Amino acid sequence: MKDFRNQEPRTQDLREQAAELPLLPGVYLYKDAYGTIIYVGKAKNLRSRVRSYFSDERLADSKTGTLIGEARQVDYIHVDNEKEALALENNLIKQWKPRFNILLRDDKTYPYIKLTGEKFPRVYVTRRLKKDGSTYYGPYFPGNLAHRLVHFIHRHFKVPSCKIDMTRKHTHPCLEFHIHRCLGPCVDGLTTEARYAEAVRSVRLFLEGRHKDLAQELQGKIDAASAEMRYEEASALHNLMQTVEEAGEKQKMAAAEGADTDIFAYHAEPPLLAVNLFHLRHGHIVDRREFFWEDQREFEAPEFFCSLLMQVYLDDPYVPAFIHVPVEFEDRDVLEELLTEKRGRKVEIHTPQRGQKKAMIELVESNAKHSFEQRFRVLKPSSKAIEAALQDALGLEAPPARIECFDISHIQGTDKVASMVVWEKGRMKKADYRKFVIKTVEGNDDFASMREVITRRYQRLKDEGAARPGLVLVDGGLGQLHAAAGALEELGITDQPLASIAKREEWIYVYGQEDEPVILDKFSPVLHLIQQVRDEAHRFAVTFHRTRRNASRLRGELIQIAGVGEKTAAKLLQHFGSVERVRQAPEEELAGVVGKAAADKIRDGLAS
Repeated sequence: MKDFRNQEPRTQDLREQAAELPLLPGVYLYKDAYGTIIYVGKAKNLRSRVRSYFSDERLADSKTGTLIGEARQVDYIHVDNEKEALALENNLIKQWKPRFNILLRDDKTYPYIKLTGEKFPRVYVTRRLKKDGSTYYGPYFPGNLAHRLVHFIHRHFKVPSCKIDMTRKHTHPCLEFHIHRCLGPCVDGLTTEARYAEAVRSVRLFLEGRHKDLAQELQGKIDAASAEMRYEEASALHNLMQTVEEAGEKQKMAAAEGADTDIFAYHAEPPLLAVNLFHLRHGHIVDRREFFWEDQREFEAPEFFCSLLMQVYLDDPYVPAFIHVPVEFEDRDVLEELLTEKRGRKVEIHTPQRGQKKAMIELVESNAKHSFEQRFRVLKPSSKAIEAALQDALGLEAPPARIECFDISHIQGTDKVASMVVWEKGRMKKADYRKFVIKTVEGNDDFASMREVITRRYQRLKDEGAARPGLVLVDGGLGQLHAAAGALEELGITDQPLASIAKREEWIYVYGQEDEPVILDKFSPVLHLIQQVRDEAHRFAVTFHRTRRNASRLRGELIQIAGVGEKTAAKLLQHFGSVERVRQAPEEELAGVVGKAAADKIRDGLAS
């Protein structure tokens, strides 16, 4: 065991700094030689807590010993009580991400429905809340529930989720208007501000769960439509009213079935750790959430779960009534009080010891072990599982059974080409790969090239009435993403799931939520799949570009021969593949391809 008692003088400096801390609650911050915060902790008594780090027992601990070895300074922030210290600690951990703290790494967040504050509001599914004047509803469990509700809003209230620029007027509406999923506010004369505002009001009542109020409004519209003999409209409104009333009854029944509960459990083989969180809503398991870490060498479950619960709930708008964890931890009472204030109603944190609740902890633990095996033993997930994981990670409306991925290749703007590769139902589908020669772009403009390729591909599918893929993926960052989106919008396609992957950071940008990129850890099977598809698109584009470049160079060598034109050169290269093989070809074979007279000229030209 390493003896830290004779550690170099800087440890003594830290001891002296600790001795000067106040006997008050607050947050302490360890900093390294560069002033970087490397650990944030909270304490009821700052001096006592920080001085405890310098006991022989604590210094012998690998994690503490390393922390003290790297620290050069201890700062603190005094607060009024433990509750404030807990909240501040959580904020500072999220802000500074100190490497000695337990950091929440989440492959999954739950979606909200966002109703924008524009002149003509739109609805979106989002996983990040912002102070942007929009109204947010949720979170929704399971994740696809938010998409189903937005679908319902499109179909019945005709408030869209499009990305069209509403600050300018358009000459014609997109497909969503023609299939009766939008009132068409972007084109003059299709709707009025009053009619659109009425639709938005209905959407608000629906999302707020005010089904009775909404049903009453719909009944008024039914009566008005019937009085004016608009019977078809009255019938449609009546069907909608029945649907709304049924939703209200289901909500009442669900509320009577039990309080909301979150259940945590884990499986650890340090430094690797998997945690599962099950959400019980109204007495039923509605979804689960997975967390993974690769750096928990000194895993201590009580400290870990205290930090995890803070990071999960303190910044989340929704907190359940009950939280079940597999271990007791020191600050449970303080965290309960903090979460109760946040929720506005009692929140209880328990560690069940027997009965049905203990059995649920064991069920979640079994799932955590399975998650561990899938993530860290590199088990290959089924195609259905990876499609579901893709849907969840990227916030898509449906699992993408087919991905079409595009890449551009050229050298300083010459011989510009593009590739499209296809992943379908768990594997690359090479029969559907496509090559494109860029025809309309001059010079080195990758964005314009991407616009051309996307336009050509999806104009063709539109003309043929063929199905589009579950996801269009482009190689590149935001520029390529917006180029592809612009091309789709010009075609009137506003509902195509679209994403890009940036090479350097390996961040995934999903169109419509570009300011919240999807950042997956290196073990994520979703990231592995997207990288695989992107790399295959790049390989296919580079190979095609190299082939065309070589063919161009060889064709140039052939057409320098008197009497050999472009068509003859192309015919020779198609048959022989290279100038060297043309040079070595028997006289009869060469004559058989281009004729005896041309063959004699070619043989003389290549011999000179």
